[in-house]
Amino acid sequence: MPTQKQFEPMDSDQLATILDLTIKHDRTNKLLTFLCALSAFTESDQFNVSFNAPSSTGKSYIPIEIAKLFPKPDLLVMGYCSPTAFFHDVGEPDQDKKGRIIVDLSRKILVFLDQPHNELLSRLRPLLSHDSKTINIKITDKNQKQGFRTKDVVLKGFPAVVFSSAGLRIDEQEATRFFLLSPEVHQDKIRQSVSASIDRAADNAGYTAKLDRDPGRSLLKERLVAIRNAHIDHIRIPSDMHAEIRRVFLEGGTALRPRTQRDIKRFIALIKAFALMNLWHRDQNGSTITAHADDFAEALALWMELAESQELNLPPYVLQLFREIIVPAWENKNKAYGGHTVGLTRGEALTEHYRIYGRMLDATQFRQQILPMLETAGLIVEEHDPQNRRRKYIFPVEQEAEQHSESGYGVPNNIPSQVRNDNDDEV
Repeated sequence: MPTQKQFEPMDSDQLATILDLTIKHDRTNKLLTFLCALSAFTESDQFNVSFNAPSSTGKSYIPIEIAKLFPKPDLLVMGYCSPTAFFHDVGEPDQDKKGRIIVDLSRKILVFLDQPHNELLSRLRPLLSHDSKTINIKITDKNQKQGFRTKDVVLKGFPAVVFSSAGLRIDEQEATRFFLLSPEVHQDKIRQSVSASIDRAADNAGYTAKLDRDPGRSLLKERLVAIRNAHIDHIRIPSDMHAEIRRVFLEGGTALRPRTQRDIKRFIALIKAFALMNLWHRDQNGSTITAHADDFAEALALWMELAESQELNLPPYVLQLFREIIVPAWENKNKAYGGHTVGLTRGEALTEHYRIYGRMLDATQFRQQILPMLETAGLIVEEHDPQNRRRKYIFPVEQEAEQHSESGYGVPNNIPSQVRNDNDDEV
């Protein structure tokens, strides 16, 4: 067991500084992904994260770089995977029963670089929500001689799961089992990422050697091996912390959503992950350690950055589009109409996105994924223009629900027809 002198207390700022060597900006995303992977080294306190954002935003890059820090025997990194292939590749034949497959995912870090097959996700749901440590399922194999045959699969243990998807819409049954994350896409991050990519591509061997020589990164890798080998099974939350946790989730008068029942478990798992990172400085009794007030403070600070999008069941990218594109564009349009309540067309929203970010947003994804998610979350309503049924108007509910109920349509009747954008039909 390493001594306390080898591994000094580490807070989130120190950890973020080390991770910044390869992951520029994205502080919340890289910290949460690291803690998710770290949670694998417990008996049953693992949690899961899902990156949902358009392509080329770095949603796969973050998990890949985090995975490089962890011991390879504990990693399972996959691209797209069908249900049958997953169980055959990861599982082992049961020596006691012919035809049965044992898939032991205890203390494993499972990274999907692309969204798994929907059927695989549905079969893993009980595992992701920690319903039972042993789950029996059946799969169907196709045999050339005997046709389709049923096989028994036994899933054992709980993994920490990270997966990435360019699709923004995720089934609610999966969404409530994950922290929903999205990489940052602002210009400063892109510039620094491009600069780092040039350094890596120009001299990959030199770039890798420089990383390996970094003392903070090397010590972090050693720390992770030591945590793994400590075999901590349980992390106790002291009784005086219970009231603080209740204050975060039960006070303030906000209506509770059904997913809060799972969010509270993820929040507690965050506290435990911070405690695990500093296990040498926590009270320990055998394979059990006790969380400290510092762990609660660190988890709360991280949670507050994510809470709004998690409670709305939205990837942060979608919520950011609402805050930075739809609401300002709607407000500006209404000012131009002299206080009349008017809706925002989809084309106007896409034009504003291009003006702000300098790139086009996929119109189909905007129509089929982003807007339905915002409407389901109660942030917008869409209504047809009574004079052109092909056109819909977007109303941000938070901003003008009262005025909208009085107006009822995207363009007030007293606005001259020549100012209507009749070319902006359904996108």
